[in-house]
Amino acid sequence: MVNLKDPKLFINRELSWLRFNTRVLEEAQNRKNPLLERLKFIAIYGTNLDEFYMIRVAGLKELFKSRVIVTGPDKMSPLNQLKAIRNYLHKEKITVQNTFFEIVQSLEKEGLKLKKYDELDDKTKKEVDEYFYTNLYPVIIPIAVDATHPFPHLNNLSFALVIKLADLQNENEIKYGLVRIPRVLPRFIEIKSTYVPIESVVQKHIEDLFPGYKLISSAPFRVTRNADITIEEEEADDFMEILEEGLRLRRKGEIVRLEIGADVDQDLLNFLNSHIKVYKDDIYRFDMPLNMGSFWQIVSNKDFAHLLFEPYTPKILPPLDSKEPIFSIIESQDILLYHPYESFDPVVRFIEEASNDPDVLAIRMTLYRVGKDSPVVKALIEAAEAGKQVTAMVELKARFDEENNLIWAKALEDAGAHVIYGIPGFKVHAKIAQVIKKENGIIKQYSHIATGNYNPSTARIYTDVSYFTTRRDITDDATRFFHFLTGFSKKGKLNTLYMSPTQIKQKLLSLIDAETKKKSEGRIIAKMNSLVDPDIIVALYKASRAGVKIDLIVRGICCLRPKVKDISQNIRVISIVGKYLEHARIFYFKHSSPKIFISSADWMPRNLERRIELMTPIYEKELSEKLYEILNLQINDNVLARELQENGEYIRLDSKGRTPVNSQLVMEEYTNMLYTSNKKSSVSRAKKLARRLLKES
Repeated sequence: MVNLKDPKLFINRELSWLRFNTRVLEEAQNRKNPLLERLKFIAIYGTNLDEFYMIRVAGLKELFKSRVIVTGPDKMSPLNQLKAIRNYLHKEKITVQNTFFEIVQSLEKEGLKLKKYDELDDKTKKEVDEYFYTNLYPVIIPIAVDATHPFPHLNNLSFALVIKLADLQNENEIKYGLVRIPRVLPRFIEIKSTYVPIESVVQKHIEDLFPGYKLISSAPFRVTRNADITIEEEEADDFMEILEEGLRLRRKGEIVRLEIGADVDQDLLNFLNSHIKVYKDDIYRFDMPLNMGSFWQIVSNKDFAHLLFEPYTPKILPPLDSKEPIFSIIESQDILLYHPYESFDPVVRFIEEASNDPDVLAIRMTLYRVGKDSPVVKALIEAAEAGKQVTAMVELKARFDEENNLIWAKALEDAGAHVIYGIPGFKVHAKIAQVIKKENGIIKQYSHIATGNYNPSTARIYTDVSYFTTRRDITDDATRFFHFLTGFSKKGKLNTLYMSPTQIKQKLLSLIDAETKKKSEGRIIAKMNSLVDPDIIVALYKASRAGVKIDLIVRGICCLRPKVKDISQNIRVISIVGKYLEHARIFYFKHSSPKIFISSADWMPRNLERRIELMTPIYEKELSEKLYEILNLQINDNVLARELQENGEYIRLDSKGRTPVNSQLVMEEYTNMLYTSNKKSSVSRAKKLARRLLKES
C-alpha cells in the first residue's frame, strides 16, 4: 500500500519559497533583460526577502521558542527549517552581490553611475558636501550611547550607521554611538546621473556631527523585526483601535535579522549586537548597499527609460471601446478581461458610471489592496455622498496595507458608506463588486468578479482575470455573498459560485476525483500562485496514479513533488517569472461542466480554510475558450518557464531546435493584433487572427 502522505512526497513550504525568490534573482542575472529591469529584479528580490524574514522566519522562531517539534506535511522541524534557510541565504548572498556589481559596471558604461563618496571627483564631492549641509545635516539624528544615553529603539527596517569614536583630548577614551537616517531622506543622493549611497556621505561627515571626536570606524546597518500582527478580534467597534495598536506593536517586534556592511570591525559589531541580540547566523554582511528595495529610486530615472522593457499600453477591446454605457454592454453579453494586456479602465469605469447613474440604487464591493490614490474608492465616496447605498468590505488585515486601508475605511464611513471591517476569524480575500439598478420599475443586478485586487496600479503589472456578468444565478449569489458579509449566517454556502471556507476545497477535491475516475482520459490544467494544501496534493497524486495528465502552472510555492515514479509521474509543474507578475488563478477540468473556473484563492490551507474566497465557473463558451488558450499558451512557454524537478529544484527549459515561446510576449502580440485588426476588420475576424497566433505558438 502506497502512503501518499509520506513526508518525502512533500517539498518544504519555506524552501520552496526561497527557490521562487531565486527564480526572481535569475531574472536579474539574465543578460537578455534590459539593465534597469535586471536591477529592478534585485529590488523585488530584496523586498520579497524582507517580508519573508518579517513573517515566515519570525514565525519559525516563535514556533522554535514554543518547542514545537514538527510543522507541515514534510515533517521538517522549525529548527531544521531555520538552519536550512540561513544556509541557503548565506550562499545565495554571494550570487546577489556578484550580480549587482556586474549590473552596476554595465550601467556605468551607459552613463548611469553608482559611486561611494570617496570614489567621486573633487567637483562632485563639493556638490555632495553642499547637499549634506543643506538637506541632511538638519534631519539626521546623531545618538550617543553610554551610561546616560540609552540605546535607542530601532523601528522595523530602520537604517543607521553604528560608529566608534575617540575623544580628541584623550584618544584612549572610546565612545560608541549611532547616526539614524530617517526614511524621509532619499536612499541615494543623485548628482547628474550619479547615485551616491547616503551612508557614505554621512560617514564622511561623522566628525561634524560629533564635534571634538575622531571617527575610528563605522558601518551601515539595517534591522528586520517580527512584523506579523496577531489580533484577538473582539467587539467590532473596537477592531480599528485594536488594529492601530497592532501596527504600533509591529515597530517593536523582536529583531530577527541584522544586515550590516561587510567591513564592520568585530568590536563595533559586538557593541551593536550586545544591544539588539541577533543570532549570529541571522547576521548578513554585505559589500553592496543595504536595502535592495531602494534600487527602485535608480530604476525610476526617466532619462534611462531605454534600459527598461519596452512599455506596453493595455488595450480596450470591443465592445468596451465604444461610448455605449457599460451597463448596456454587460447586459448584452458576458465580458472577460485578461489584465494587463487588456486595460483595467473598464473596471474603474464600471464603478464610476455606477456612482453617477441616477438609476443605481446600491454598490457593494470587497476592497483588499486598493492603492493610495484609488479612483475606485473615490467613486464609492462620491456615490455615498450622493445618497446611494454603498457597502464596502474593507479588509483591514491585508498584510502591509493595513494603514492605507484604515485611511480609506474612515473616508468611506465619513461619506456615509456602510463599512465592514472583516469577518471574525477570517480574512476576506474575495474580489467582487455588485451594482443594483432600478429601471422602469425593474431591479437589475450587475456583477464583477476577479482574481486580483481593485488596484489600477498593480493591474498594469499583475496578470489577472476580470469577469463581468448579469447571469441571474451569479448575481443572485453575489447578493447572498454580501448578505453573508453584512449579516449573520450559519450556512455560508452559495448555489453557483463557490465560497471558502465552506465550499471551494470540497469542490476542487470533487473535480479532481471526477478526472481521476476517467483515468488516462482525465485532464487537469491549473494556474495559481501557490500550491500547499496537503489534501489537494494527495488528491492530485491519486489522479496521477490513475493516469490523469496534469499540468500545474505555479508561480511561487509548490509543495507537491512531481516526477516521482508510480506517484506523480503524470504531473508537470512549471513556474513563469517575467515582465509581469503572474497572479491569475485559472483551473481547467476536462470532464467538468463547465470546464473552466477562476478564483481569488490559491490552493493553500489559509485560502481554502481560513479565508473568505470565491471561485467562479465560466459558462460562456467563448470566454472559457479564451481562458483555455491562455493556459495552453503558458504550458508551452519555453522562455520564461522553469520546470520543477523531483528534487525540488527548478530548471530552465531548453528551446533549442524549437520555436521560442515567451507567453507574456505572445499575449502582448495577441492583444495588439486584436486591437489593430479590429480597426480594419470585423471583431470575429480579428479574434481568429489573434487566436491563430496563440495556436501557432
